Amino acid sequence: MKKLFQLKALSFFVCALLLSSAAMAQGQQASPRDSVSGVINGATISINYGAPSVKGRVIFGGDKPLLPYGKTWRAGANQMTTFTTNKDITVEGKTLPAGKYSFFATPGETEWTIIFNSVTGAWGIKRDGSANDDPAKDVLVVKVKASKHALTERLKYEIGKKGFSLVWENVEVPVKVK
Repeated sequence: MKKLFQLKALSFFVCALLLSSAAMAQGQQASPRDSVSGVINGATISINYGAPSVKGRVIFGGDKPLLPYGKTWRAGANQMTTFTTNKDITVEGKTLPAGKYSFFATPGETEWTIIFNSVTGAWGIKRDGSANDDPAKDVLVVKVKASKHALTERLKYEIGKKGFSLVWENVEVPVKVK
């Protein structure tokens, strides 16, 4: 009888553990995947990214920022951010052929570097924490001006008639596309 009770108790414990693990796995991720799509001058543009939150942190600039000026960033969280276009487009006056690219950014106080790279499907950072961008495989690199923006808690991308914008914390980074 005692062994039967112990076996039932053990079975109950294992079931409870499995159920709680499954519930935690289904909980909200800290940086959930998100995506945005739109049409600019006949080209369908899609951006797929991990969307981190500010969570009271300093993101760009300031004292001990999460993303220091001058350091290349995966432009999202976790896996590489990807940028896809079904037609050739012009980004800030330079041609980007149709295709799928990893997307990186190097923040600056007023000017940012935007990078489209041919490597996709990899994790966004290396083991040392640096961006997983191989400059030898950069397809297009452009400079853009950043501007102040109302506080935006979660990173988002917006696509409009004139291009797309990266918006996070108190910064907006518009990129012109034709």
